[in-house]
Amino acid sequence: MTSGDDAVVERDPLTDDERLPPFFGDAWPAVRRFHELLTEHGVLRGLIGPREVGRLWERHLLNSAAAVPHLPTAGTIVDLGSGAGLPGVVVAAMLPGARVVLLEPMERRTDWLLEVIDDLGLSNAEVRRARAQEALDLQADAVTVRAVAALDKLYAWALPLVAPGGRLVALKGERAQEEVAAARRAGQRAKVATVDVHVTGTIEGVEPTRVVVAQTGGRGVR
Repeated sequence: MTSGDDAVVERDPLTDDERLPPFFGDAWPAVRRFHELLTEHGVLRGLIGPREVGRLWERHLLNSAAAVPHLPTAGTIVDLGSGAGLPGVVVAAMLPGARVVLLEPMERRTDWLLEVIDDLGLSNAEVRRARAQEALDLQADAVTVRAVAALDKLYAWALPLVAPGGRLVALKGERAQEEVAAARRAGQRAKVATVDVHVTGTIEGVEPTRVVVAQTGGRGVR
């Protein structure tokens, strides 16, 4: 790297935070290793921007963990547009009883995801290279998504992958409630039964994450 690049890469201030191991529990070794891999290779492989290295815990890993309380502990979870593995890799580490499918259309990213789940020993995770429209054989109890598209598009892409009674769990920003309102008609077309915005915290001092949970009708896994 040049000196100019070095100037924008900062050490994550939460790296040695003693609250992280108890928060992640049994998943801590895998999540810590994932943080190391993203720090070492994320920028070089075009998965994250240089400025994100110094805030991986707060903006990415803890943000991903906020999806977990809204997901089933068993059954199939599909991480749509998994990218660098956020939130899918964190979800797989924290929910070892669930099958987690990392769905991603770009080959260089699926190569990365395969390396990550092998390195972390996540036997409950698998990688599939495909777009949502090409993976309709998947019938998930939940679909997770982060930083992919607006909610109206997500309804069209994600809900065909959701089994009756399942749910879409979307990590969103401060305007989550406005996005839900704007996508109301799209939700009706997609036969969404209920939509709720949950403000989900992780550790003190870290901004909570707004999690949109769109529930489909029917009988689901609990």
